[in-house]
Amino acid sequence: MASTVDIRTQNLKKPVTVAEYLFNRLHQMGVRSVHGLPGDYNLVALDYLPSCNLNWVGSVNELNASYAADGYARVKGISALITTFGVGELSAINGIAGAYSEMVPVVHIVGCPNTASQKNGLMLHHTLGNGDFNVFADMSALVSCAVAKLNDPAEIATQIDHTLRECFLQSRPVYLMLPTDMIEAKVEGDRLTQPIDLREPENDAEKEDYVVEVMLRYIQAAKNPVVLADACAIRHRVVPELEAFINKTHLPTFVTPMGKGAVNEELDMFGGVYVGNASHPEVQEMVESSDLVITVGGLKSDFNTAGFSYRMSQLNTIDLHSYSCGVRYSEYPGVKMRGVLKKLTERIDLNNLSVQKVTQSKYLKGIEPTANGADDGVITQEWLWPRVSTFLKRNDIVVTETGTANFGIWDTKFPAGVSGLNQTLWGSIGWAVGACQGAALANKDGEMNRRTVLFEGDGSFQLTAQEVTTMIRHNLDIILFVICNDGYTIERFIHGMDAEYNDIVKWDYQGTVDVFGGANNPNVKKYVVKTKNELSTLMKDEDFNNRKGLRFVELYMPRDDAPRSLISTANAAAARNASK
Repeated sequence: MASTVDIRTQNLKKPVTVAEYLFNRLHQMGVRSVHGLPGDYNLVALDYLPSCNLNWVGSVNELNASYAADGYARVKGISALITTFGVGELSAINGIAGAYSEMVPVVHIVGCPNTASQKNGLMLHHTLGNGDFNVFADMSALVSCAVAKLNDPAEIATQIDHTLRECFLQSRPVYLMLPTDMIEAKVEGDRLTQPIDLREPENDAEKEDYVVEVMLRYIQAAKNPVVLADACAIRHRVVPELEAFINKTHLPTFVTPMGKGAVNEELDMFGGVYVGNASHPEVQEMVESSDLVITVGGLKSDFNTAGFSYRMSQLNTIDLHSYSCGVRYSEYPGVKMRGVLKKLTERIDLNNLSVQKVTQSKYLKGIEPTANGADDGVITQEWLWPRVSTFLKRNDIVVTETGTANFGIWDTKFPAGVSGLNQTLWGSIGWAVGACQGAALANKDGEMNRRTVLFEGDGSFQLTAQEVTTMIRHNLDIILFVICNDGYTIERFIHGMDAEYNDIVKWDYQGTVDVFGGANNPNVKKYVVKTKNELSTLMKDEDFNNRKGLRFVELYMPRDDAPRSLISTANAAAARNASK
């Protein structure tokens, strides 16, 4: 996240337009590309993007753009999305709701009718025809941590700064309503010479010291304490503090499905993915037999816990969150985890700490590549995901779609530095295609030189396949595996294994790539794999691994096959749905 003043702002001490002010602030916060679609209420604002060194992405539709903004923010730290009033913003609101649910900082800028039209209640296009110009902002307020209606030039700069700060600190979307007559209104440019203060407010020192003292007492009295890292450790940017704590203590450390990527899985103390009854037996045994589980950024949703199947007593837990901390049944509101983690690391007495050795699951070792001709059998879920462990490289960005991929990846061991992007809580199928595009673009904007790898189900792919166009248009470096298993597998295992509503039309997936701009494009290459040997051969191929651009892989798997974790979680979901 950028914290210094961009040198260009030295020339902005004179008044600047609202668009320039807003876009320069976004640039200062690390945004380099802006997703969205043009509409008559935002066109003038879009003209100012190039002069503020922001690239216009131009997605295929607003839903895809909102998914892409979500993925961009997860990699870059924050993102921006521009839509037009009513029709555009409502198409995007599902993606914004997902970002809110999953705590992703997206700045949603909506171009809207001028202030005079709003005041007079004119019956304009893109409205409900009832003169209410606040109805869409009111809808978005429920999935935004802050809403700003930029109607008064005297207040706009302050509104923008406050809203962007809240977006970053709360790690949730914000909504900016930008009327057409305010786009070129003037505000004080010299404010841009001072960056927005993005520092997290510190805990009250006395309260923090007390909480740390209580925690240390329980940690050092425990016989077999363990650490469980979850999604909010990533979302609220405490991974460095978490790493420092586990590297000093060497306590056995586990992650949840949403927490994959929060911990270096190459560490000796890494034990695997804990997800209640869907865990590997040795993982479940070590976590649930612990007399103290230290959870960092816990998010106990149904799919993140395999149907709420955790078996841990509250008496044996310490919970660290972005807004409070808990020790057993005691809650400490306002004592946030960052400061607590730092002091725990500084003050813990290693001589009084009991550390158990981790028993690592077999799946953490991965499956060695199949030798040519050695195994020509079909690719199964049980075989695939441990095999992916040996395909991934350090610092890859791995995006998995809701369905078999989201559950199968639990059995993949990540090399150091790998970021895992998933939407386990919101679970909007089709999210991953857009999110992958946004993540790859963030990687390109940040010059990070990381591969972006997407595992996408065929049913989910059909929802947002158009975003392949944007990937090709911006020459993004992406390896895209489409798992061709004939429909909505996750839904089949919840209900309706053979029901028609879980079927899909079979596409010519290679042909879709051509239609979306890949025909005769040297930066696009297509592959088909149907056996273990074919996939292993491809994953070892130097050209496949090292070339740039889009590598599109049709990966065929049996229709009725699913990861063991998905079956367990789906059974729990089905039982819950059937209960009265």
